[in-house]
Amino acid sequence: MSIRSQLLKGILEGCILAVIARQTVYGYELSLKLQDYGLSVSEGSIYPILLRLQKEKLIRGEMKKSSTGPNRKYYYLTNDGAVALDDFKVNWEGIKAPVDRLLHKEE
Repeated sequence: MSIRSQLLKGILEGCILAVIARQTVYGYELSLKLQDYGLSVSEGSIYPILLRLQKEKLIRGEMKKSSTGPNRKYYYLTNDGAVALDDFKVNWEGIKAPVDRLLHKEE
């Protein structure tokens, strides 16, 4: 597993919550949104996380008819999910800032 994959695996849950907070999405659409931000993630990596986030009640899924095929499960952020996203942001900044300082500090 590449270093990029390992790093992404650690932050993917927070990124998924951030996308869902912006708009309701279905699984494949979520993978496209992540790609739009430069995060190439397979659907196979996304669906287990979506299931876990649902079990933890951070998101909820709702089946809706699709005009172009089978029904799709759309995901919504819950209140607990919004709290988890805020916690992720705080923790991310707590890690990102010192790592950025370390990597970009001129000696």
